Amino acid sequence: MARLLALCLAVAALLPGAARAEDGYDLWLRYAPLEGEALERLEEFNPQIAVDLYNREDNPTLEAAVRELGFGLHSLLGEPARSRPGGHGRILIDCGSHPTGGEQYFVTTDRQGIRIGGPSHISCLYGAYALLRELSLGADPRTINLTSAPAMPLRMLNHWDNPDGHVERGYAGRSIFDWWNLPDRLDQRMIDYARANASIGINAVVVNNVNAQAYMLEPRYIAKLKRLADAWRPYGIRVFLSARFSAPRDIGGLPTADPLDPAVRAWWRAKADEIYAAIPDFGGFLVKANSEGQPGPQDYGRSHADGANVLAEALGNRGTVIWRAFVYSEHNDVDRAMQAFDEFVPLDGQFAPNVIVQVKNGPIDFQPREPFHPMFGAMPNTRLMLEAQITKEYLGQGTHLAYLAPMWEEVLHADTGRGGTVAQIVQPVGMAGVANTGSDRNWTGSDFDQANWYAFGRLAWDPSLTSEQIAREWAAQTFSRAPEFVEAVVPMMLGSRQAVVDYMTPLGLAHQMATGHHYGPGPWVCDLARPEWNPCYYARADRQGIGFDRTASGSNALAQYAPPVAAGLAADPDYLLWFHHVGWDQAMPSGRSLWAELVGRYDTGVAAVDAMADTWAAQQRHVDPQRFRAVAENLVIQQAEARWWRDASLAWWQSINGLPLPEGTRPPQHELDYYRSLAFPEAPGQ
Repeated sequence: MARLLALCLAVAALLPGAARAEDGYDLWLRYAPLEGEALERLEEFNPQIAVDLYNREDNPTLEAAVRELGFGLHSLLGEPARSRPGGHGRILIDCGSHPTGGEQYFVTTDRQGIRIGGPSHISCLYGAYALLRELSLGADPRTINLTSAPAMPLRMLNHWDNPDGHVERGYAGRSIFDWWNLPDRLDQRMIDYARANASIGINAVVVNNVNAQAYMLEPRYIAKLKRLADAWRPYGIRVFLSARFSAPRDIGGLPTADPLDPAVRAWWRAKADEIYAAIPDFGGFLVKANSEGQPGPQDYGRSHADGANVLAEALGNRGTVIWRAFVYSEHNDVDRAMQAFDEFVPLDGQFAPNVIVQVKNGPIDFQPREPFHPMFGAMPNTRLMLEAQITKEYLGQGTHLAYLAPMWEEVLHADTGRGGTVAQIVQPVGMAGVANTGSDRNWTGSDFDQANWYAFGRLAWDPSLTSEQIAREWAAQTFSRAPEFVEAVVPMMLGSRQAVVDYMTPLGLAHQMATGHHYGPGPWVCDLARPEWNPCYYARADRQGIGFDRTASGSNALAQYAPPVAAGLAADPDYLLWFHHVGWDQAMPSGRSLWAELVGRYDTGVAAVDAMADTWAAQQRHVDPQRFRAVAENLVIQQAEARWWRDASLAWWQSINGLPLPEGTRPPQHELDYYRSLAFPEAPGQ
């Protein structure tokens, strides 16, 4: 028996965003009114929402599902809603209430209507979003049948937000977290943020920077965190906190933070108890330790496992410690790409069961293209989690269009040669993404950067999805369902990341960005105190050639991969200069010299951006004026900056190799000194 709720269409007024404003705030949850046959089918279906009486009416997760369905259906039907009398359009929400029953859902259609079900209340919320996604894409409500379960248990966003509102590597304004007014005032944006995350299956959020402030563990911040946790709980989101390793000394009054000191262990246990008293479902701690000057267990002669395990002991079976593997040291002469492997792989099997080691997609630092991290597959007795970067620190930051799903597909599908693909290794654990949200009205600065937030969630839920499938979903929901729009824009998205690779770091070059802000080219930087901060360290360019020799004759980083995988990487042209120092005149498979090939790649990248701008210019009739103009203006910036990257890089390489440009090649617009003189102290995200 089910009771019909009078929420079906009137609920639209309860949700912010009901008044449609095409400024990007609604993300992919616009639920733009249907047209043509899709609208007629939904009108004929005449949707009405019901909740099985087995479920408590006041359950906040079920209420969120009903609200979202009511708002979405109202919006899809248009205003005023034109639902017809009669029909068989009952939508029954019928999920179990077991708190650990799982997140899988089903959406099935029969003669009685549509049933959304699953073992837990969150199943129904996920199912509601899945149904609305299908309807938004024009599916016939009478034929929808979906069954889905998340591939990964932990699907997490890592915010690099600071309590003062600044976002490290943030390109979309200030932090979305209003710590100053919490816990007394909760911004509605926090609910809209939770809705967006739940719609793509994200179930965990680290709310503060990995370069953490110890005072975030004080009682006043625990109260603020509790308010967020309470607001997000109905959406299936658990809060995590970045913890500063030295907190027992910094705010606890202890003389040390040595993880083997009994007083330190007691302090962490008491702190964990304090947090769980306020937030019973607190997720746990994320820790950056002994990396880039952050404190850690090595300060006391202890290992990463020693440091992680003391926090794991404090959390017990209530939560998880996520320990970042992003480590390198200015006191270590070993190739930076090898240091994390060297530090962590010998510790395999020494981490507590509730510790996860979080590993970046590649061995250096979120570059436009990197080989997958060799730690994947090399630690079979340790829980490993993939860390990706949604914010585009090294891929054009807030203005360049770079759809990152193809990058993440590359790493997820990479065969480690040691127990399966990266996706198979991390699926029992999870995937984390460094968030790209901010206070800008459209959340991400650039409208197309919303696609990366969306794609991250969809891939963490189901890594078998293709970049093209996800791009089609996102483009149709976010901009236009018009087939001609989707057929033009999706290929543009799919090729955009390769364009960035070509005009920034072609053929396996890496870390050629200017220092500090990482904005624009800086291949000439060679004089920083830490060698691995210098672009020269990675290019190794000299009169004879260019590239970092990581074969047996060089650093031998290739040996960190399984032998068959190492052989494949060594022969892959996309990683040519990542693994080899190559002579400028060496012949390439194309028949051109390396120098000519490199110049050709830069030019290919620039031409690709020009083509993207032309493609977008032809879409004006499909997109509202505000967002169309915003994207067009960003593409003008990208066209100029792609040329800047190309010209500055070629001017620098020519200063080293003394070679003329290939015949017919456009010379750099300015002399090298001009490019070297540019400075950007006001660049965002520093």
